[in-house]
Amino acid sequence: MSTNTENTKAQMRKGVLELCILSILSKGDAYPTEIIEKLKDTKLVIVEGTLYPLLTRLKNTGLLAYRWEESNSGPPRKYYRLTEVGQQFYKDLQLSWFELVDAVNKTIQ
Repeated sequence: MSTNTENTKAQMRKGVLELCILSILSKGDAYPTEIIEKLKDTKLVIVEGTLYPLLTRLKNTGLLAYRWEESNSGPPRKYYRLTEVGQQFYKDLQLSWFELVDAVNKTIQ
């Protein structure tokens, strides 16, 4: 694939990352390493340097909250969760995603 194709693919993945993170957290609290692993399982590779600023931005806009929990295998872990506002935002974003996918599929078929 050409560099332009790879760049476009990266931009597309970046654009849906917020939706994917909110989706993971809609299923329950998670700490960043869990989020990264779940994304890797779906072939959406993300590094901590990308994830942490995004989590901070989502927290600062009131969509996420966090709690500290002791860990048996190291330092305490920061577990993120959706706030009530975050849950509603996720539902709205999910609906927008399905509408967008439908429109794109109709366009490219």
